[in-house]
Amino acid sequence: MESVAGFLQRLGARAINVVWRIGFAARFLAAVVLASGTSFRRLNLTVREIYFSGVLSLVIIMVSGLFVGMVLGLQGYDTLARYGSEEALGVLVSLSLVRELGPVVAGLLFASRAGSAITAEIGLMKATEQLDAMDMMAVNPLARVVAPRFWGGVLSMPLLAALFSAMGVLGGYLVGVVMIGADSGSFWGQMQASVDFKRDILNGVLKSLVFGVAVSWVAVFEGYDSDATAEGVSRATTRTVVTSSLAILGLDFILTSLMFRG
Repeated sequence: MESVAGFLQRLGARAINVVWRIGFAARFLAAVVLASGTSFRRLNLTVREIYFSGVLSLVIIMVSGLFVGMVLGLQGYDTLARYGSEEALGVLVSLSLVRELGPVVAGLLFASRAGSAITAEIGLMKATEQLDAMDMMAVNPLARVVAPRFWGGVLSMPLLAALFSAMGVLGGYLVGVVMIGADSGSFWGQMQASVDFKRDILNGVLKSLVFGVAVSWVAVFEGYDSDATAEGVSRATTRTVVTSSLAILGLDFILTSLMFRG
């Protein structure tokens, strides 16, 4: 009986802690948004973080997008050929990337590369008392450190997802048309006729924007809330990758069900 009571007590304490952290994270996000005026008045801060989060992620995003598109072209052609529908290869590749794989895979890569780096950077600044020094000098660390990194991630994510999808379509073309020999006109013509700007492209952009907010929010919060030790920063970085990945997959299901239920 005591073991059951102890288990329920630990379960309740953990549930309370999770709810508390969610509430604290929401208040933290509101404080970051309210302190974002500095990020927009001093654009060099945000532009530098866009470079850090976006430009430095280009290699992994573009290479991954190319290979994902090549796999889609190879697998898609093999499947469509069984039903005599090889001309629909462009539709399969483009819709798979624009609607789903582009935002999701780019978001996962962004969380692994940029999100973890943002958390580690802010966590190290906390561990070395740089954030406390800013407070002592009457400099708001949320405005000077956190907000530029948050908005840099939010603005970078849709651009990275678009580049991922573009490279994926190129990869599908290289495999399906150049290597296998599918008709080039059918590949591009069917794609242009079937991909709708509002239903497909804009919804994909909206997904990537939501993922960018989620990943950047988790990254800056975990860094700011980390313990001021090397072990604490390490745990915060791990939590960022895990939490961001789960958030992306969960939000993807919710957004997809809302966007394409009709």
